[in-house]
Amino acid sequence: MNDDQLLGPRAHGEPCGTAVLKAVAEDFQVDEVLDIPLSGNGEHLWLWVEKRNLNTEEAARRIARAAGIPARNISYAGLKDRQALTRQWFSLHLPGKADPAIEKAEDETLRILSAGRHQRKLQRGAHSANGFTLRLTELRADQAALEARLEQIKTHGVPNYFGSQRFGFEGSNVFGARQYAEQQALPAQRNVRSRLLSAGRSYLFNRVLAERVAGQSWNQAQVGDLLAFTDSRSFFPAGDAECSDPRLQALDLHPTGPMWGAGDSPATGDVQALETAIAETEPSIAKWLAEAGMKHERRILRLPIGGLSWHYPEPDILQLEFVLPTGCFATAVVRELVSLAGQTDI
Repeated sequence: MNDDQLLGPRAHGEPCGTAVLKAVAEDFQVDEVLDIPLSGNGEHLWLWVEKRNLNTEEAARRIARAAGIPARNISYAGLKDRQALTRQWFSLHLPGKADPAIEKAEDETLRILSAGRHQRKLQRGAHSANGFTLRLTELRADQAALEARLEQIKTHGVPNYFGSQRFGFEGSNVFGARQYAEQQALPAQRNVRSRLLSAGRSYLFNRVLAERVAGQSWNQAQVGDLLAFTDSRSFFPAGDAECSDPRLQALDLHPTGPMWGAGDSPATGDVQALETAIAETEPSIAKWLAEAGMKHERRILRLPIGGLSWHYPEPDILQLEFVLPTGCFATAVVRELVSLAGQTDI
């Protein structure tokens, strides 16, 4: 499965050119935004960690080994890209223990930037956003067209597709989800089960969003939609009054799409009909997700891009800086600008 099959049509037109992303780790930098002041005491040691070409789970295992504690005593807010330079928080549960010699975990791929005690562990999803600094190298694009496109996405946002990395190489996670769904079985390994269930839900969401982009309604509320604010998990139905809410124009409020689980889509009218029709194209996956205990949730269809700025360090390099809500993909932004030459793993 190629990128267009896993995601869907672009909203703002064909790419303005080509570029390379992640030629080196420093080309893709991510900083976790976490607004939790540390108390300075407690049985949890929080670490601000910089990782280079190292995924979150391996970093957690290395920190656990250095601290001499089980990996289950390490917590983090979210998973970060491996092929990148990322900074994120970890917490270690150390009841009745002094700070361990965690510097043993450090090398050229992992550095501990700061540490502090807190009374609670770090919860998954606790971060409020992620800040990105991306460098697109070997840029071949019409600069005037690129500038116009950047202004366009700054004003209107982009479709909130799950990135192709969610689906594995050439969509392997989708094929795996289908295979288990056809048997109505679940993988025994917890991490594989989580990965395939997530891929199945994300694929159905992307299919719905693709239809909304094709119909030019991805960024417009329709009667029957379920609306949500950018940083909220709750949603409410859209009637005529809600469809003209000025917060939609301000990119604070958005139509949502289904994260499939038990029960029918809570949307109504044409919106529900579309979501149900998409689920019916993958009936085994929809049933599998419901019977696995997944609850029907919602995800915003439109991705607002916070604080977008850009400049050209060299004529063939475009550097972007922006902030996205948690769970959203920077590559959804890049995809509306350029095609990534010869790259399929981002």
